Amino acid sequence: MPRLLTRALLITCLLPAACAEAQKPPPLGGDYIPESLARPGPAPMPMPEAAPAPRSAPRDPASIAALPKPAPLPPGADSAPGGAMRRTSSGTGFVVAPGRVLTNAHVTEGCAQLQVRTAGGQMLPAAIGPRDRDKDLALLSVGGDIGPPLSFRGTELRRGEGVVTYGFPLAGLLGSGPTLTTGEIAALSGLRDNQAQYQISAPVQPGNSGGPLLDLSGQVVGVVTSKLNAQRIAQSTGDIPQNVNFAVKGEEAVAFLRANGIQPAIGRGSAARSAADVGDLAHPSTVFLRCLN
Repeated sequence: MPRLLTRALLITCLLPAACAEAQKPPPLGGDYIPESLARPGPAPMPMPEAAPAPRSAPRDPASIAALPKPAPLPPGADSAPGGAMRRTSSGTGFVVAPGRVLTNAHVTEGCAQLQVRTAGGQMLPAAIGPRDRDKDLALLSVGGDIGPPLSFRGTELRRGEGVVTYGFPLAGLLGSGPTLTTGEIAALSGLRDNQAQYQISAPVQPGNSGGPLLDLSGQVVGVVTSKLNAQRIAQSTGDIPQNVNFAVKGEEAVAFLRANGIQPAIGRGSAARSAADVGDLAHPSTVFLRCLN
């Protein structure tokens, strides 16, 4: 792959209004590169031999790797005291202990106020606690009954294992309820061989950020975080990547929680369920997050 694409294997932020401070891109677009991947790294990965050659190289490599300020998700604004307008964005989180919700760090960036909507429809304020921006994880504190904690898988995953995502993509556009998608573990590392992530084929969209990635027994195996920016890759290579998405590994999430005083439940394995049954298990524990900027 040409060197100018080292930082052009762009991963699209799944929370459009919370990523970076620059120009405004097309609606519902934007790029998110975790701090650990934005630093200078190893030589760029080679293109697969069968991949088509680039149609034309961009004149300015920086235009590919720029981090524009994404547009807010619909509805886009709320009234603030004094009649001012407040931008809003949304994401997903899930219960990991009584009164504690795990999500992505980038979901919480720039939030003057963060609200949690439980599966029962109750809207509650959330306080932002510890964050790890390199791993893209954040812990929230919420008062009241927010649902039962999900358990994490205690054994390793293999490539090809089935997984389920559960979250709130494109809130206000697709609907207010949760969405379930299915796929597989495509690779045991993320972008540029990031060992803290999985590559997954389950489709995800803006708003899925911070949601649980579950195996077919209903145990958490990761935290959905990002996806390749297919539009920019297509502009640079002439090829459109399909379903190349990423999740923080469950073991990284467990280590983060333990480092911050939370002892998450660890599952011992159970029989495989249908994707619908996994969704039913995740539903009462998965929450909608609303960020007011």
